[in-house]
Amino acid sequence: MKTQTLGISDLQVTRLGYGCMPLGGSWENTPLTDQTRKEAMRSVHAALDQGINFYDHADIYCRGKSEEVFSAIWDEVPNLREKIILQSKCGIRIPGDPNPDSPQRFDFSYEHILESVEGSLKRLKTDYLDVLLLHRPDPLVEPEEVARAFHELHSAGKVREFGVSNHTAAEIELLRKFVDQPLVANQVAFNLIHTHMLDEGIVFNQDNAKLTRNEGTIEYCRLHNITLQAWGPLAWGRLTGRAQEKPAEHVTKTAALVAQMAKEKGVSGEAILIAWILRHPAKIQPIIGTTNPERIAAACQGDLVELNREEWYSLFNAGRGEDLP
Repeated sequence: MKTQTLGISDLQVTRLGYGCMPLGGSWENTPLTDQTRKEAMRSVHAALDQGINFYDHADIYCRGKSEEVFSAIWDEVPNLREKIILQSKCGIRIPGDPNPDSPQRFDFSYEHILESVEGSLKRLKTDYLDVLLLHRPDPLVEPEEVARAFHELHSAGKVREFGVSNHTAAEIELLRKFVDQPLVANQVAFNLIHTHMLDEGIVFNQDNAKLTRNEGTIEYCRLHNITLQAWGPLAWGRLTGRAQEKPAEHVTKTAALVAQMAKEKGVSGEAILIAWILRHPAKIQPIIGTTNPERIAAACQGDLVELNREEWYSLFNAGRGEDLP
């Protein structure tokens, strides 16, 4: 699989990353089962077999069980740790943590960032993370605390690189004013029927435009060499055969176009969805999250598919569900 540089770091990452969120099975506070462990290892091996070297986690995924179950790969594939890149995220706190009446919230406090990383390192059974992302913007963020936490984690060798997730250009700029380390990635929702980042520029100054904030996040990341990572790049199966109740008309039409193009090129529908993202000059890195080995392989075909400008725009128009201005 082709590789690219992650932001301005020295990390060479595969163009597709593997999202480990579902590996832990249940989001309930229950122990891992043998079946979940077996299925998780099957999925990780499938990603490794495709040449993927980038694995994305978060402290909250399946309440920590996704990180925990992943760590079994060290015993199954000796000397793997130095060959792959581990990314995790922190900042989301689920209801009931630490007290029964604690609400869901975001927490970029110095104490929570350090505590979260220590937990991830323990569950992943590793001494360091290659990348740490701040998961969702915290309205109560104090950038000085983030900077302090990043400095300590980097100085201790516990985190090599830092970034954010679901952040706008302005939110990133605020953090960059205070932190010493470069922010190398911004992970956002992006797929053929979730094109808000692109729509911002296209519908600007139009009558009856879609609601956008015109933050220019995609342009900001390109200007500052921050790699955009796309979560949900396969549109949760909505364009490749997943059963749906009363899908929107444009979703049905887009799925048909994806299937047609896949047939013409002799690849899977998943490959077309990935190729559409990879065609963008921002070098967006799709993070695929399926646990199905066949879908993992199908998505990775996208690394080999080249879409021309007309094909890309045909898909874009269909996915938007309305004509361009």
